[in-house]
Amino acid sequence: MDISRRRFLGAAALASAPGFFETSEKSDHPKSARTGEELERPGGPSLSRRERFDPWVEIIPGHLRAATAEVRRLSGDRPILAVVKNNGYGLGVGTVGALLDGDPGILGFAVVKGEEALLLRSAGVRKPILLMGLFAPEEGPDLARAGVEFSVFTPDAAGRLLPLARSVGRPLPIHFYLDTGMGRMGMSYRHAVPWMTELARSPEIRIQGTFTELGEDRAFDPEQLQRFLTVVRDARRTGLETGRLHAAASNGVFHLPEGHLDLVRPGIALFGSYPSDPKSERRMATLRSALRFRTRVVRVSRLEPGDGVGYGRPWIADRPTWVATLPVGHADGYPREAVNGAEVLIGENLYPVIGAVSASHCIAEVGDHLTVRLGDPVTLMGPDRPSLEPNNMAERLGVSVYDLLMHVNPGLPRILVSD
Repeated sequence: MDISRRRFLGAAALASAPGFFETSEKSDHPKSARTGEELERPGGPSLSRRERFDPWVEIIPGHLRAATAEVRRLSGDRPILAVVKNNGYGLGVGTVGALLDGDPGILGFAVVKGEEALLLRSAGVRKPILLMGLFAPEEGPDLARAGVEFSVFTPDAAGRLLPLARSVGRPLPIHFYLDTGMGRMGMSYRHAVPWMTELARSPEIRIQGTFTELGEDRAFDPEQLQRFLTVVRDARRTGLETGRLHAAASNGVFHLPEGHLDLVRPGIALFGSYPSDPKSERRMATLRSALRFRTRVVRVSRLEPGDGVGYGRPWIADRPTWVATLPVGHADGYPREAVNGAEVLIGENLYPVIGAVSASHCIAEVGDHLTVRLGDPVTLMGPDRPSLEPNNMAERLGVSVYDLLMHVNPGLPRILVSD
């Protein structure tokens, strides 16, 4: 079945909008707003929907607050424009937006898709929202009425914005987006000043800021920053208002203090993970993952020597051993690479993932003795053990921590829990 991006993000909206998640003081018993029949546990009491087998995501607000405080400290108490793109780095864009909106250190939010901006508003977010991507003409009126601030970076920006401003009857807030060497988005710094000057002549736009994106190359970032500041200086000499300046994402917060400017624009660090060099960054700040990825044991079985696990039998038992089947796979965002050294936490013990991660299942080897049972909660990723922390897990598996977090399926329930 063909599912469009709009419909896909619509599913994400359901998973992260207020009213779709509840709070839970005991994280072993997740609450979901979804309804469902009770699941039967053989030989024991029935499982309510609060004890679902299917995977879910727990959000730890205390870790969000602590990470925000650390980012504020590192950036000299500068205001934070919180980047919550790509479904809030796995936490759910509406969920984290609603949680961070009341934090006095958060100036506003940034996203790259129009649907995410509207989702933040539907989640009750009142602070400014910057759209860092391009919008389609049919999206413009809804975004403008929602008070979204627009990034401008194309030669035809005036043709896109001015008719929209007239149609909604008010000036549109904008941020100039400059490409200073990353080569991905933004107006080239070489041509920026006359382009900015032309746009600024219109009374139908209101300049809120000017920003660039750094390539996170320690040797080149200072050069990018200098190019950016030169454009700003030249623009201001013409009398142009440039608004608040911003350049530093999470990596810049840690490694380029001269790039903190008027505000900082972190993403992953706000959610408790280090952006690029965890070894050095741990010495600078203490972050704990605000995300916990969980499921429950759906089957326990004993393998005999010669028995195999998974498609293609990539793992063969060489002795009698117990294994637990977990109803989570790469379609849920649990990586195929988990068989390269990932562990899962069941009770107080860590167990290796073996065989192959399929779309909906994976297998943990739980040892020579029966130590787990059907329905036991399982932590796949989170702050509970060092090997489960996203940064450590990513390093062990040879993948990006951004991939681990952003690929968590947006359709899974997001549940607020205490630490």
